[in-house]
Formats: sequence, structure tokens, C-alpha cells
Amino acid sequence: MFQTFILGAVQGLCEFLPVSSSGHLALLQHFFGFNADGEEMVAFNLLLHFATVISLIIYFRREVFQVIREWFAGLFGKREFGWYYGWAILIASVLTALIGLPMRKLVNIISASPLYVGCGLIFTAMILAVVPVISHSNKRSSLMRAAVIVGIAQGIAVLPGVSRSGMTIAASILMGMELSEAFNFSFMISIPAILGANLLEFLKFYKSGESAFMPEGYLIACAAAFVLGLLALGIMRRLVASEKWPYFGIYCFILGTAAILVSL
Repeated sequence: MFQTFILGAVQGLCEFLPVSSSGHLALLQHFFGFNADGEEMVAFNLLLHFATVISLIIYFRREVFQVIREWFAGLFGKREFGWYYGWAILIASVLTALIGLPMRKLVNIISASPLYVGCGLIFTAMILAVVPVISHSNKRSSLMRAAVIVGIAQGIAVLPGVSRSGMTIAASILMGMELSEAFNFSFMISIPAILGANLLEFLKFYKSGESAFMPEGYLIACAAAFVLGLLALGIMRRLVASEKWPYFGIYCFILGTAAILVSL
């Protein structure tokens, strides 16, 4: 039960901080003796991700409602901000799917290897290291062009060890977005991506006929993921506003190096 709780807590904290929750879950499941790339953990991992996406929707409930309302209003001729923002989210989500879906088998392979996960974490550290360089030196691009670049970045971040939030916020800043806007756009485009990925995994799991494996205390783990996910979002917003979030790159480098050394 303690191990299960730790997995839930780590999912909640790391899903929205730039440290790769998938990388942390893969390393911890390997350390605890779970088969990280096996079908028996799919149902549990799905529940943890669903818990954090619910916390994400609740945190951005006003923005989500505004975009949905204004996007549908745009279908009938009233084109407001949500109309364009909604299309940007759709474009980013499609590109994420086109890049991420073909890499599903590769993701399973990487999840089972601390060596590969460690390399992903070091890559994340490198991305975060360049953020201070690009944060004040780029002209603003159009929202649709930004959606393309950020969607590609999010697609690459399906690889365990590569932080989704780190990649997408860095890409948003690269396209000239202000810090608060980069934070909002990064997590708004993650909602359809995470929901879509969860739905595909659920359908795959359902069709496989595998019995669901739920470790002891899985409901407590999901509750921890939900509550700590909300907390992590608030922390991340303040860190982005204060421009201190790239310091997580140091942590990613240390953890990635440790994972590589242990695997060797």
C-alpha cells in the first residue's frame, strides 16, 4: 500500500512540474519490482493519469469553459478569442497524436529501461538549460504557428524522461509568448492530449481482454495524485511567473545521471 501511495503522490507532483512524471513512474515501478512495460500495470497507470487530468480540468475550468463556449459560438459567426484559441489547441493536439502514436512501442521499451529513461531526463535538463537564453530574445509568432511548434514538442514528450510541461512551455516561450500565456497554453493543450491517450490505452486494454490489476491502496493513490496535482499546478504557475522553473533542470540532470549509472 505504501508503494502504491508513493506512485500516486509522484504522479500528482511530477505530472505538471518539468521533471517527467512518466520517467519517475517508470523508475519507481522498476525499483518496486513492478513490470513497468507490462499490461498488468496499464489499468493502474490509467487511473493515476485520469486523476491528474481531472485536477487539470478543475484548475483551468474557467479557461476551458470560455474556450468551448466561444469556439462553438464561432461556428455561428461570432468569432472571439476562444474561436482562435480552440483551433490552436486542436492543431497542437493533432500534431501531438501524429508524432506520439507511432512511438507507442518505443515508449514501452524505454519505460522498461532506466538507462533510456535517464537519457530522457538529461535531455529535459538540456531543454530547461536553454530556457533563460531564449526567454527574452524572441519575437512573437502567430498563435497558429506557435500551436504547430508546441504541438510537435508535446508529441516528442511522450517519451519517458522527457518532460511534457518543460518541452511545451519552453516551445511556447521560443515562439514569443509571455510567461503566463506560455503556462496557460502548455496545460490547455495537454487536456485533449492526455484524455485522448488515456482513451486509446483504455480501448486497447479493454479489447485485449486482460484482467485489471489494481495494487492494494489504489484509490488512496488516485486521491493523492488528484490533490497533489492541484498543488503542483499552483506551484508551477508561481515558478513560471518568477522564472525559476528552469532550475528543475539540475534535478533532472542529477536523477538522469543516477539512473544511467545504476543501469550500467
